[in-house]
Amino acid sequence: YHLPVFIPQKSLSSIQVRHTTNKVSPDPQFSRERSTFGVPLETLIQDATRYGVPFLVTQMVEYLEVFGLERVGIFRISGSVNKIKKLKQKYNQGEKVDLVNDGDVDSVASLLKLFLKELPVAVFPDNICSGLLKTLQGTERNLRQLLSCLPKAHQNLLQFLSAFLLKVATYSAVNFMTLENLAIVFGPALFK
Repeated sequence: YHLPVFIPQKSLSSIQVRHTTNKVSPDPQFSRERSTFGVPLETLIQDATRYGVPFLVTQMVEYLEVFGLERVGIFRISGSVNKIKKLKQKYNQGEKVDLVNDGDVDSVASLLKLFLKELPVAVFPDNICSGLLKTLQGTERNLRQLLSCLPKAHQNLLQFLSAFLLKVATYSAVNFMTLENLAIVFGPALFK
């Protein structure tokens, strides 16, 4: 018998239906082309949202803003390994991901950190890190100048994540995630 397989194209609004007899996942060639984890940010820009960040980042942040801001220890408690693996696989295969039904706060938070950790070039690339450390001892103007040297895709992601993490920190009386705690959690993912 034939099972339909839905394969999203470059545009999320167009869907191609393909019939197959013995497999229910997109073909491996397609999966390699659509991978999102471990892919340079510049490559993911084609799926960027209005914020200029990859769609999956926007989707995870929006989910966490709705369900996770008051979660005690958000980003510190590991999510379900199985859920994280399944969600990552869906993103990598270009499948529609339903975080509300298939995820939970800790798994989605862990998945966001994993995405950042697996970027081949960190949000703060190595060639900018040494200058950044020197600049942090200098003026705000120097910091702005250095941040403007980041590739545009990295600037967009940093700005988007910073706004989200500031929002998380505003709930620190409930979630216990102060700016310092968030820096401890995200520092290794942003700087490698």
